[in-house]
Amino acid sequence: MATQTAKNPTGATVKTSKPPYPFRTGWALLLLGINFVVAAYYFGILK
Repeated sequence: MATQTAKNPTGATVKTSKPPYPFRTGWALLLLGINFVVAAYYFGILK
């Protein structure tokens, strides 16, 4: 059994200049910010 080599060994992902998930990242940062605001109210930092 002979080993086979890949015809295009550049990788499984496409290389682009922008982040892969900008929409998902934006929502994650928004929810994280809301989480910090809720925690600040809970611990009495914001009133």
